[in-house]
Amino acid sequence: MISQQSTELQFDEFVTDVRNGLTRVPQKILRSQYLYDDIGSALFEVITLLPEYGLTRADERLLDRHASDLSALLSSNVVVAELGSGSGVKTRRILTELTNRGGITYFPIDISVAALERCRTELQQVQKVRIDPLAYSYMDGLREAVDRAPGSAQLLLLFLGSTIGNFDRPVAIEFLRDIRSVLRAGDVMLFGTDLEKPIPQLLAAYDDPAGVTAAFNKNIIARINRELGGDFDLAEFEHVAVYNEAERRIEMHLNSCLHQKVHIPAAKLTVNFRKGETIWTESSHKFNCEEIVRMATETGFRCDQQWVDEDWPFAENVLVAE
Repeated sequence: MISQQSTELQFDEFVTDVRNGLTRVPQKILRSQYLYDDIGSALFEVITLLPEYGLTRADERLLDRHASDLSALLSSNVVVAELGSGSGVKTRRILTELTNRGGITYFPIDISVAALERCRTELQQVQKVRIDPLAYSYMDGLREAVDRAPGSAQLLLLFLGSTIGNFDRPVAIEFLRDIRSVLRAGDVMLFGTDLEKPIPQLLAAYDDPAGVTAAFNKNIIARINRELGGDFDLAEFEHVAVYNEAERRIEMHLNSCLHQKVHIPAAKLTVNFRKGETIWTESSHKFNCEEIVRMATETGFRCDQQWVDEDWPFAENVLVAE
């Protein structure tokens, strides 16, 4: 569980990021990590089931197809950690395959305690898996997992889905470098990357007609209302998804439908919005396979395998720490 001190630090960080982001000029921003509180995580689980959002199904197909191939690349003494574990549904495929060789310790890492509880419920019936949930940020959780793992064990780090795409490319490179600095030589990272595809297909995936993605996006300002005493009127903000061709990314924004003023007491902040002004809430960068190999080499890994889904262009990449 999260300690009281950790909870206070997270609250203070949220307040600081909201204050800094909503006073930023010329573009207001809110960090995408704040989309994923308990409500946001549950909404995202629904998004993964939508017909327009093929990414998760592509991810699952690749894991079904290649779990045994991944297992064959690993040593007999392996510990598994996962960044942003969510409910753990996809991870079941990998853990089940690995337990064919013996018992496994699994460290799911997620800032959402509710997501970790769902993960435990989902995976506790997998035989020979010891689940040790870590309610931390990515890097703090990874350091904790490495500290708890036996020194003789190889670490398999999972970073499934396409979360790496939420980072600007230079930030993604630094993030991979940070991960490599914690891992030992020979440790393995499996991470997913959404690949470039037709723009209409991308836009439909991030602006579904059922409005689930819109609810997910608006939850970030609803969270400010709940946790910081804000008075955002959700009806006066519109979910917008656009494709930035120069950066090869989908951007999600919240567009102010009128001139309005929002008060956020916990941040000691009053924010003025012009009609048509947006809050940028998330980016989802798209990659190509050659780019991933270059990123691996640049950050201290080698890319040993790439498995690509053809129905929804998506890649699972096996990186080995050198």
